[in-house]
Amino acid sequence: MTGIVISGTGLYTPPHSISNEELVTSFNNYVERYNSEHAVAIANGAIEALQPSSVEFIVKASGIQARYVVEKEGVLNPDIMAPRIPERANDEISVLAEMAVAAAQEAMRQAHKTAADIDAVIVACSNSQRPYPAIAIEVQNALGIEGFGFDMNVACSSATFGMQAAADMISAGHARAILIVNPEICSGHLNFRNRNCHFIFGDVATAIVLEKKETCTVADAFEIIGTKLQTKFSNNIRNNFGFLNNAAPEGIGQPDKLFMQEGLKVFKEVVPMVSDMITSHLQSLDVPGKNLRRLWLHQANIHMNELIGKRVLGREPQEGEAPVILNEYANTSSAGSIIAFHKYHQDMKSGDLGIICSFGAGYSAGSVVLRKV
Repeated sequence: MTGIVISGTGLYTPPHSISNEELVTSFNNYVERYNSEHAVAIANGAIEALQPSSVEFIVKASGIQARYVVEKEGVLNPDIMAPRIPERANDEISVLAEMAVAAAQEAMRQAHKTAADIDAVIVACSNSQRPYPAIAIEVQNALGIEGFGFDMNVACSSATFGMQAAADMISAGHARAILIVNPEICSGHLNFRNRNCHFIFGDVATAIVLEKKETCTVADAFEIIGTKLQTKFSNNIRNNFGFLNNAAPEGIGQPDKLFMQEGLKVFKEVVPMVSDMITSHLQSLDVPGKNLRRLWLHQANIHMNELIGKRVLGREPQEGEAPVILNEYANTSSAGSIIAFHKYHQDMKSGDLGIICSFGAGYSAGSVVLRKV
């Protein structure tokens, strides 16, 4: 055991929700327009006609039924099909930091912590609003926290990587308590004109407070008994947006500057990678998979979660053992497993074991094994 506990979590949910029906209507409107405008080229075989989407296709492929977004009208407008989030003045709090602060405040309340009790802020997410100054330092400033803050990006695994980093720093005496925040505006990097991925992501922010067990004053705490991180390079999930795009103007606005993936390849490669990582991690801790009461898995695809759960537990997961929030939130990158934990841990009893596991682009994967205090 590490002597480090999760003492609080927080969740900020944006005000707008988009159903599959709404998304499909918008997408199919775009497809009809495109095919009509390019009818001659399609007839000549110069380009392929776009295929419509459907609610049935989305649910069957992913289990997703809806998603929350920061801005809705632009996403559903067939002429735009992207969120429209106005820039703010430099003396205003940024959108990403504002979401992070909302989630952080709930986590701090739950942990019975004030700004004076926390020594560091880590913003761990898949897409930061800017390179610098760090969003974490902005969040630190907004909350009135002394000490230090920094941003980190390990895509969908950012939260678990942030948790290990924070636990290590607390163990080393560099901080008493650390706030990890995962603000995700995934709609900003999603290609809503791509049938294979236009439905995948949603927006959200989560937060976690880690501290030493002896300073924890809440009953609903979970001790970290082990963490494990793993990365393996793959191009099957990629986003080429970055500061060097300005040095290659011919690529600006191209599809590869948004989220891209080879979904089938990802499924075939990530499921065994994550299953094996969790199994070996549990073995190193002398914890049989069958002893896990709860699996809070990354929320990317319901079929991936079902198969990983089956391999880890040695049987089909029973209802509630591997909670799913995909139906309401969709894939929220680094925040997904934390949403699952935030919403589905209150029934755990002292001594119960669970695991938070994330996985995604990189490939990256992280697991955090917990015991209810």
